[in-house]
Amino acid sequence: MQLPDSFANYTRALLGEEEYNRLSAALLEGEQPVSIRLNPQKCGRSPLSIVRSPLKEVPWATDACYLDRRLTFTFDPLFHAGCYYVQEASSMFVEQAVKACFPDRPLAVLDLCAAPGGKSIHLRSLLPEGSLLVANEVMRNRVQILAENLTKWGHPDVVVTNSDPAEFTPLEQLFDCILTDVPCSGEGMFRKDETAIGEWSPENVDLCWQRQRRILKDIWPCLKPGGLLVYSTCTYNTKENEENVRWIRDVLGAKVLPLDVPAEWGITGNLLAGEDFPVYRFLPHKTQGEGFFLAVLRKAGNAEEADGMQVMQAERMNAGRSKSRKGSGGKASAPSAFGKEQQATVQGWLRGAERYTMVPDGQTLTAFHTAWLPVLSSLKQHVRVLQAGVTLAEAKGKDCIPAHALAMSSLLRREAFACEEVDYPTAIAYLRKEAVSLAGTAPRGFVLLAYRGLPLGFVKNVGNRANNLYPQEWRIRSGYLPEEIRVL
Repeated sequence: MQLPDSFANYTRALLGEEEYNRLSAALLEGEQPVSIRLNPQKCGRSPLSIVRSPLKEVPWATDACYLDRRLTFTFDPLFHAGCYYVQEASSMFVEQAVKACFPDRPLAVLDLCAAPGGKSIHLRSLLPEGSLLVANEVMRNRVQILAENLTKWGHPDVVVTNSDPAEFTPLEQLFDCILTDVPCSGEGMFRKDETAIGEWSPENVDLCWQRQRRILKDIWPCLKPGGLLVYSTCTYNTKENEENVRWIRDVLGAKVLPLDVPAEWGITGNLLAGEDFPVYRFLPHKTQGEGFFLAVLRKAGNAEEADGMQVMQAERMNAGRSKSRKGSGGKASAPSAFGKEQQATVQGWLRGAERYTMVPDGQTLTAFHTAWLPVLSSLKQHVRVLQAGVTLAEAKGKDCIPAHALAMSSLLRREAFACEEVDYPTAIAYLRKEAVSLAGTAPRGFVLLAYRGLPLGFVKNVGNRANNLYPQEWRIRSGYLPEEIRVL
């Protein structure tokens, strides 16, 4: 592997000869750390206790650690159960912005460029109780994996959208915070992905910073006065980093906010000559992780002004519900197959059902947090909503078939179902969507399977066999097991 000459010359001038040589050595010869974050909703009050051997914790993130070797994640049932997520350690620094700058009240938060979902599920774990997360991905071939990862993580108060940032622009002052992990030239991924080296060029850097400003300009009206913008990239150069932050400050009128960062974390500050506003750059020869950059900015104004705007906007949206809508909001709901008795049955499957509205649409029934229905209505006016809340059940004749999303969700009332603990071979067979056999004592009907105490999903036990209800599109496609299985 060889770094591009133009990258080397630019970065050497930016960092200095000695610092660049250390960076280059780390990129060409350094080991790639593997890190995970545990799910506090599924692992209890001390999530790291589920790890079988003591491991080094990621210093800037809670419930996160470095692994001493890479696991066979595809063949770990705990991974599929949403017990943990494999996330690059540097990007977990978003947590410091959330803890330092977010107000302690329910918030509407947008993760604008969210796939595959690492930062989205991290945000969802950190937001104050009662908050709503909207996770958006413009690329249709990537939004499905975003939805899958958020579903497995299990928090119910999430909306997944699939729209260009410009489609959000009319949603004025809707969000308290927007995370923009913008598409970039990917210099920070050189060690992790050699393809990024081949795709890099100075021309692509110029294309990226211009695209990034277009994204920021499109999304800026959606941020409330006094709201927070978290800007991040996985690249090193100042064009996509400090110069864009300066542009947000000078052109959009934002204030750059400082974070309290211990020196021992080895994070590098501002590299732009003549500027000293606070930014945070991760260099792999200084921090245990890949390249990453982050800045936090506050929009001018105050929240009271935004609250008035949001009320007016909700009134406009409610008045226009009968008009045609884009995406999933552009079609009328199909006649529901769920009668009152069936809805009551499904409602009995939920914890805290009183906070949620049952939303029937044709053959499916979904739960969505009642307090956020006006925001969902606003979203459906302008963007394509892929999923909102938790899909609970599908109607088939007189049967209500529990959805896999319910098994993954923190709303699940486990005592509503018979539960069978399964061993590792049975768990893998289930995740491959193969036939599984239950003990003769297992009751007939819908049964929740669990592995090491965590729900894996549902089967329908018909006596001589159990019909596997795992989603076809999520199944493990590999037909063999590796010689060495390394799981959490």
